[in-house]
Amino acid sequence: MQPTVELTVSQFIDSINQTFEFAYPNISVIGEVTNFKISKGTWVYFDLKDDIASMRCFCSIYQMSFPLEDGMLIKANGRPKIHNLYGYSFNILSVSPVGEGTIKKAQQILEKKLTDEGLFDLGRKRVLPYPPKTIGLITSGESAAYADFTKIINARWVGLEIQLINVLVQGDKAPDEICEAIKFFNESSDPPEVLVITRGGGSAEDLFAFSVEKVVRSVAGSRIPTLVAIGHEIDISLAEKAADKRASTPSNAAELLVPDKKQVMNQITHNQESLNKLITNYFARKKQDIFNITDALNNSLKLKLENIKFQLEYKDNLLKALSPLDILKRGYNIMSQNKRLIRSEKDILKGQKVSIQFYESSILASLENIEKKG
Repeated sequence: MQPTVELTVSQFIDSINQTFEFAYPNISVIGEVTNFKISKGTWVYFDLKDDIASMRCFCSIYQMSFPLEDGMLIKANGRPKIHNLYGYSFNILSVSPVGEGTIKKAQQILEKKLTDEGLFDLGRKRVLPYPPKTIGLITSGESAAYADFTKIINARWVGLEIQLINVLVQGDKAPDEICEAIKFFNESSDPPEVLVITRGGGSAEDLFAFSVEKVVRSVAGSRIPTLVAIGHEIDISLAEKAADKRASTPSNAAELLVPDKKQVMNQITHNQESLNKLITNYFARKKQDIFNITDALNNSLKLKLENIKFQLEYKDNLLKALSPLDILKRGYNIMSQNKRLIRSEKDILKGQKVSIQFYESSILASLENIEKKG
């Protein structure tokens, strides 16, 4: 017969806790949440049960990566422990949802909370640089999402710098790694122009890391514009709703960030041809305009000269008609005496000779008699 070990209550509890720590340093338990409550805004209490058993659970609210309520099926990671005053409980280190129903419910609760805060408002969305010169990429470096994104973006554009931070994209540790990567880029002295957070498709549990509250808030709080592409087109995480831009797939994220260089080159060629055509047509029109203006000026100048010629001829004929020589040519003459024009017999000085001017000659004559008509 083995000897009986005598212990005080506290010694016994310490012994049991040491045994628990050795045997179960970290264990995951799956069960349904019941009797959920929060005390003093910090301490979380609930029972975790299955069809035939139930156990008490305890943690702080800071261990909660998503909102809990009764009826949810979760996986609780933690350690069993006996408290000196409150007895046995399962001390939780982290929790994660199990099943699409629980995940959907958790997302709905958190989405309503963050929507009420305005975290998803369209007015908060920023325009992404297009195309960016530097990209901060947060994903698993071994994933198909990384391969698809880099393949498409390098095929479409050149001269890009992609800075990768390799993170877990599913599981309990994924949210912390994603948040740390976002923080690292934001605190960089030379940050990238845009952050791309992506992963491929998967189950609801696989994608849940991108609907954890700390991840959603990190995306929304990034001072660098964000583009998030999680899963397939039908999968929409809360991180995507908080991002400045959502892409349906990793490949689509690459397509949204940069243009297709082949299309750009074709467009440049087309624009160059159009510009050459415009320039040719412009100078052709200007040449025709100059010809029309020159022709109009020539016609106007010709008319002007003809009008001047006509006026000169008219005035010349008028001058000729009024010229005394022209009058003399028609048989008239001019009489003068001592260089004074004789207009009537009253102007004649008796006894002096009179000068008579004809068209081609002049004579001096003596007047013998003056007869008046009438």
